[in-house]
Amino acid sequence: MPKKKNVLLIVVDQWRGDTLPMLGHPVVRTPNLEALAAEGVTFARHYTQAVPCGPGRASLLTGLYLMNHRAVQNTIPLDARHTNLALEVRKAGYVPALVGYTTTTPDPRVTAAQDPRFTVLGADMEGWHPVGSSGPKLDAYFAWVASQGFPMPDNPWDIWLPRTVSAGEVGASHEPSRIPAELSDTTWFTDRALEYLGGAQTKPWFLHLGYYRPHPPFSAPAPYHDLYDPADCPPPVRASSAAQEATQHPLLRFYVENVQRRSFFENGQGLGSAMDDAEVRRMRATYYGLITEVDEHIGRVIRFLKDSGQWDDTLIVLTSDHGEQLGDHHLLGKIGYFDQSFHIPMIVRDPSTEADGTRGSIVRSFTEAVDTMPTVLDWLGAPTPRACDGQSLLPFLREGGAPANWRTEVHYEFDFRNLFYSQPESFLGLHMDQCSLAVVQDEDWKYVHFAALPPLFFDLQRDPQQLTDLSGHADSAPRMLHYAQKMLNWRLLHADRTLTGYAASPQGLQSRR
Repeated sequence: MPKKKNVLLIVVDQWRGDTLPMLGHPVVRTPNLEALAAEGVTFARHYTQAVPCGPGRASLLTGLYLMNHRAVQNTIPLDARHTNLALEVRKAGYVPALVGYTTTTPDPRVTAAQDPRFTVLGADMEGWHPVGSSGPKLDAYFAWVASQGFPMPDNPWDIWLPRTVSAGEVGASHEPSRIPAELSDTTWFTDRALEYLGGAQTKPWFLHLGYYRPHPPFSAPAPYHDLYDPADCPPPVRASSAAQEATQHPLLRFYVENVQRRSFFENGQGLGSAMDDAEVRRMRATYYGLITEVDEHIGRVIRFLKDSGQWDDTLIVLTSDHGEQLGDHHLLGKIGYFDQSFHIPMIVRDPSTEADGTRGSIVRSFTEAVDTMPTVLDWLGAPTPRACDGQSLLPFLREGGAPANWRTEVHYEFDFRNLFYSQPESFLGLHMDQCSLAVVQDEDWKYVHFAALPPLFFDLQRDPQQLTDLSGHADSAPRMLHYAQKMLNWRLLHADRTLTGYAASPQGLQSRR
């Protein structure tokens, strides 16, 4: 066992689970992650429990499904009764440091009314000690850029615009962003992490290192902007036309016909579904460049750990909050019910000798973001809260196989009410409380249940890209009923488990029995 136990939790933003070379992606190059995976375990079927950022990170850091933590959209407060990873590792004697952000809004019942986290995005979850937090709306990063003498535009987010693009324009560009690589947000986060690690060697440490990339805007600094040839990038997986795609389901029709490209540039307009194949490939080339930039900086952190003698003392977990459609199904962003939004990377490197037998392996059992917290706590020898919906992945690392009674399916949820850039409830004629969906899928079938819209059913063996809905076929009815029962059983097993455990509050832990 390591002499001391350090934890490095790396959470990237909007990184698709299929964009890893070790999982067969034909274009993306991530040599540092490949080296990390060679010394650890890659989980090929790892899924977030919710999108967008706030709900996904709430599940990641509380170990709770969306139906339990109920922070269903960005800026919706997280109930203070729920514990989280930071609060739990504090009990084990750590002061968990944060570089980046956790996108959480605090419970207004237990904090001051003037708390700025009620009005901004990118706030920090309770329990973390910020040592390089981006601050509200990345203001700490923008202030640092200005301090380096870079001429800041009136809208600081415009530093990521390509040099030939004006604010308000959209479209994939071959031009680099205005900000140079040495001043990029990825550089800034890495520098803050190295500053922390440089002074944290005298005692065990816990660092949550969050990267903003490859989150939009999809504009990369030189030289990452042209590392990839758009011609080499895979084309989007989608129906022959946006109109044809929209016939699959009313929610998909809403997104295809109404959602603007604000996920591309902050002030951009125009339908994401209007992007042609060439534009999508250009966007993907930039997205892959942002991934490679993050990979190079993760390599800086790994080299520091090795050079400082901490490599063999440190558990490393790399994952993401959610994925990205990247033009698949005529969509951008993290929305809907397709795998591209919910399938995320997960690599775990356990330094202990007990994990030597699994190094370089790929696990194809279904794993979930809610497994992150119990995995870390298990490795530290700390108890997992009874309320946690996830399970430790440590047996995969040390025993080379799935524990008894491991899940054979994956579940995730999406609350699609009143997003920042759209109001699907108005378009669909729904009450906001009816705007929810839940998914259960295994190796063979995927069932999507809506609170007040028709369901969807996909044959994943014949239709892995989920282009053909079988819910209206009479011969699908018995199997659909079976999967609906699976979902009901899942909810019965997990809903309101927090009532039988313990939860955190500013006054300390208290029973909720």
